[in-house]
Amino acid sequence: MKKSIAILLLLLSTAVMAQQVPVMETGGQPMPDEWIDKDTGHRVMKLTRRQGRNSSFYFHNNPFIGNEMVFKGGDVPFAGNDMVANGGPRDRIEMYAVNLETLKIRPLTNEPFNVGSEIVCQKTHEIFYQHGDTVYALNTDNLKRRTICVMPPSLRGGIVTVNADGTMLAGKLDDPEERRILREHPKKSDFFNLIFEAHLKKTIFTLDTRNGVIDTIYSENAWLNHLQFSPTDPNLLMFCHEGPWHEVDRIWTIDVVKREPPRLIHKRTMYREIAGHEWWGADGQHIYFDLQKPRGETFFVGKTNVYTGVEEDFELKRHEWSVHFVSSWDERLLAGDGGSKTSVAHSPEGQWIYKFEYDGPRLKSTRLVNMKNHNYNLEPNIHFSPDQRWIIFRANFEGVENVYAVELEKSM
Repeated sequence: MKKSIAILLLLLSTAVMAQQVPVMETGGQPMPDEWIDKDTGHRVMKLTRRQGRNSSFYFHNNPFIGNEMVFKGGDVPFAGNDMVANGGPRDRIEMYAVNLETLKIRPLTNEPFNVGSEIVCQKTHEIFYQHGDTVYALNTDNLKRRTICVMPPSLRGGIVTVNADGTMLAGKLDDPEERRILREHPKKSDFFNLIFEAHLKKTIFTLDTRNGVIDTIYSENAWLNHLQFSPTDPNLLMFCHEGPWHEVDRIWTIDVVKREPPRLIHKRTMYREIAGHEWWGADGQHIYFDLQKPRGETFFVGKTNVYTGVEEDFELKRHEWSVHFVSSWDERLLAGDGGSKTSVAHSPEGQWIYKFEYDGPRLKSTRLVNMKNHNYNLEPNIHFSPDQRWIIFRANFEGVENVYAVELEKSM
């Protein structure tokens, strides 16, 4: 009887909520703080309710500390008809946190320079960022900042990831020639192949967050990129061989303490096969990736056990392909952020935020948000919320970049 009453109360509260929240097309106009997407029946809400431009993290960078999500906020939403570029002189970038229960926003940094870090440690409640040759850590509880080190000229690189226990950062040392290429060819379409074909030396380094000691651990005449520490093993680092995906075996791991030769996670098996946009599962046992056999033809999400080498591939339909996929914290679900009509899948109906469930060797999709009014020049970069009730994503369907969340359960 008590269980029946509880279910009834839940249904009644859901019905009341549905009546109060407007049912609307998503985007193409200023949106209220909450609405129900008329095409999917799922509730969407704006998380970053502050003036200016607000940006969530790249899909594989964890933004959560406790019940807060860390994000980047700018002061100026527009320059003429275009977004002000990250770090632009008229757009001061600082770090903020939004409480996912109350939606209260608080500033974290207040620096005389732009701070656009995406390096967060859940365990130590710290964010790490760099300005020039100086690396800092900021405690998000008391907002006290400490200087970790000032890099010497011979070891001046950029930090990109922190390990599971917050004791080590990792980053890359770039060849000066690469910086010249980027300076003279700032568009990705121009610099991408130039850097790949140059075969410049790249070095991965670690930085001890306790004493500031820098150590170079691996070098190769290849474009090394997308460094990601394991979420559970403090010594295990993933990196990729960057370049045209159909020309590289991309995904590798290395133990930064043992320093044994890097281990390949997925070996291409056919002409123009691609695997990329890799990320760690939350339990640290698996690395997931976008897999196409061959490129643009048959679409999968791949999943490899980093300890046994066993790989599983799960097929999805062309219109379900997404720029990025992510796994839920319990790894029972996946999500995708869709893609533009000119993306690799070339689907005219792929502009959605998706939830995926496993169905044997395939994935079964549910559409959560219609993204037809979003410009995919800004990648949505999805994340599951810590309670797994919401998919968090960034979008510009109101004309300015903000961070939103869509509820996994249907509201109507």
